[in-house]
Amino acid sequence: MHTVVQVSSLRRIVSWVSLAFVPLAVALAWLAPERRVAIFVVSVIAIMPLAGHIGQATDHLAARLGGGIGGLLNATFGNVAELIIGAFALHRGLFDLVKASITGSIIGNVLLVFGASALAGGIRVSTQRFNRTAAGMGTTMLLLSAIGLVVPAVFHRLATPYTSRELALDTEIAVVLFVTYGAGLLFTLRTHRQLFGKGHADAVDASEPLPSIRSSVITLVAATAAVAVVSELLVDAVSEAADALGMSQLFVGVVVVALVGNAAEHFTAVTMALRDKMDAAIAIAVGSSTQIALFVAPVLVFLSYAIAPAPMNLLFTTFELVAIGLAVLSIAFIAHDGETNWMEGVQLLAVYAILALGFYFLPAAQRDTLGGR
Repeated sequence: MHTVVQVSSLRRIVSWVSLAFVPLAVALAWLAPERRVAIFVVSVIAIMPLAGHIGQATDHLAARLGGGIGGLLNATFGNVAELIIGAFALHRGLFDLVKASITGSIIGNVLLVFGASALAGGIRVSTQRFNRTAAGMGTTMLLLSAIGLVVPAVFHRLATPYTSRELALDTEIAVVLFVTYGAGLLFTLRTHRQLFGKGHADAVDASEPLPSIRSSVITLVAATAAVAVVSELLVDAVSEAADALGMSQLFVGVVVVALVGNAAEHFTAVTMALRDKMDAAIAIAVGSSTQIALFVAPVLVFLSYAIAPAPMNLLFTTFELVAIGLAVLSIAFIAHDGETNWMEGVQLLAVYAILALGFYFLPAAQRDTLGGR
């Protein structure tokens, strides 16, 4: 218990100190707009605590409001940072960066977040258990999302050159994914909510008094507005910064941007695992990936018709599809028996490290964009 308190205290200290990077990012962009690398790095650091405050405010509101409303808030605002970054990238036509961040969020949550949780929790408790039915439901939803991402790529290879017919297919698949997400919310929040009682609500620290609804709403609105400001700075600087740092936009999207948007989930899931609340940890990890694939990705496709230079398709690179498939397969094997240990955490982290290295060293000539948009 002492270790958990230390982790929570450290998280709060780091979160509040990191908020100083928000005005620093704005000041850099105003006073030294040519320093793209510095703006990018400071913006990355600034978004992480903001995403954490959004998640915390949402959890507090969910605990206050309870039931379906609280669950709907978690479902809607759980990945708002990724959605905002993706929207700004769409507006500038950075479609590869948007799709890479979707890939990175999916594999990062199930491999890095849950892997770190299983490792941290497994060191304290030799075997940790969770609800197999709830975990199975989550991994099945992830499998569906993987199918939705693979089909456009296969269709593209069978129907070259790229045509408007393929874009229509991508949009219709996005509709199917979005409707499935809505059905999943109905399943988890209403018809079978008894199976999912230990999710984000457990992330609220019961030892501390809950802030008022008004205070939580103000925090949520302010943090979301700040994320919007800093995300615009990040997206403006990402192309030049990536070139200067010797990284591709694919790697930046899959690893850097995804880590930024999911930093809050990382801390929360690990803390839950340290408290031996693996139901909450796996709900956060798998649930966040499901939200990205079934909610954020379709919404970005729909948004692209309104704010992007051209509509965005769902044609991911071959390596991205392989990474998503391996991530879903890995978490399905780990979750099938309803228990985990520290070695399984190491295995998931190893898979993530291998995939991240692959994205970093992928030669530019082999980054097949499958149609660009």
